[in-house]
Amino acid sequence: MDKFQQFREKHNEFVYESYEVNNDSFVFHFRIDDHSFAPKWSFSPDLIKNAPDKELLDYAVFSLGMSELVSYWKCACPPVVKINCGALDHEQVKWWKKLYFNGLGEFFYRNDIQTDIDSFMTIIPCSESVPKFSGNNTGEGFLIPVGGGKDSVVTLELLKEYKAQNACYILNPRGATLNCAHTADYSDDRIIGVRRTIDKQLLELNTMGYLNGHTPISSVIAFSAWIFAYCNGKKYIALSNESSANESNINGTSINHQYSKSTEFESDFRYYTKTYFSAVPEYFSMLRPWSEWQIAKKFVTYPKYFPVFQSCNVGSKTDTWCADCAKCLYVYIMLAAFLPDEELIKIFGKNMLEKEEYRDLFNGLVYQDYNKPFECVGTKKEINLALFRAALKRENHDLPLLLRDYMNSEEADKSPENLDDFFDENNFVPQKLLTLLK
Repeated sequence: MDKFQQFREKHNEFVYESYEVNNDSFVFHFRIDDHSFAPKWSFSPDLIKNAPDKELLDYAVFSLGMSELVSYWKCACPPVVKINCGALDHEQVKWWKKLYFNGLGEFFYRNDIQTDIDSFMTIIPCSESVPKFSGNNTGEGFLIPVGGGKDSVVTLELLKEYKAQNACYILNPRGATLNCAHTADYSDDRIIGVRRTIDKQLLELNTMGYLNGHTPISSVIAFSAWIFAYCNGKKYIALSNESSANESNINGTSINHQYSKSTEFESDFRYYTKTYFSAVPEYFSMLRPWSEWQIAKKFVTYPKYFPVFQSCNVGSKTDTWCADCAKCLYVYIMLAAFLPDEELIKIFGKNMLEKEEYRDLFNGLVYQDYNKPFECVGTKKEINLALFRAALKRENHDLPLLLRDYMNSEEADKSPENLDDFFDENNFVPQKLLTLLK
């Protein structure tokens, strides 16, 4: 019997027991048998005191707990999830099951778990009498989540004419995120910084052999950003997810590391908040019409961010590029189409395309016969275009090893499609902003 089935037989039930809405924190209480979890969100008291409707805030915080619980459920995957502290109607139960199942696609794949959306979980709410809210609140300006990478930098710059009304939202602030906001001329009083703490009991269970893996963290960011945008009078939440986030990682499947950054989730989340919370704030991705190619092309026009941006997960705690992972190699390739080697080496510390040890990472990013790495990276079409343009840019110089081998491959013979004018019409960008993207 595999670990998934063993844990499900040992732990039949996951319970969302309660949640706390304090002046300076939210605390969620989950339980699997005698294992209790109490993840906490900490923030300045000023950030929620102006909520237009305290009951709506309370229900939104309950929903944030719903997005949090899957990180704790996944350690044992109990077949039953009891919600003891909030109401969900039938449509909401289906909505949450869809998010969990699709958002855990990578987790199921890596742990070799065979299951389906009907049987993996049964959600039992304490009531189906969902509260209704007036939704008459208005707002102004944009709340811009800042992750420290090139994408949120581009959104900050595209929306700079609205800066007087905007604020940055940063989950677990660190050097790169704060430095990018500061470089965009947002002062500390215009930065909403929130700390999310994982319960240590979960980490201890992981060391004991309980299941671990990727969860849809961007859905957690979505619900938390909605709460702080609502309490701080913002009309919009402007994400920085691009069209490329819709591509799956495993050939022939829909398994997507970036599911909760996809257009599908964005559409679902907009429906959920409009139906069960309020039409304002409105959640959308500013960069959805663009490909990663266009984002990189735009980003390099803002050199003031080169010393401060950083999106490597491995190096996030030290605000460095580890220059040894698929994410670093991916960003290196995209920027290599526009920047000289000297500038890239300043950012990453070495020429990553010169290293034989990155060949497996390179193959996964570039070639159709290989699965994409489980990272937030662009499509193979975009990466091939970047490599082709990088080689043209260096036509009078010796090409680094991996780029030279690529140019001698059949892939390079296909003359990659030009994506300069790409525009994904399946987006939710407000009409007044579309001229900034076309």
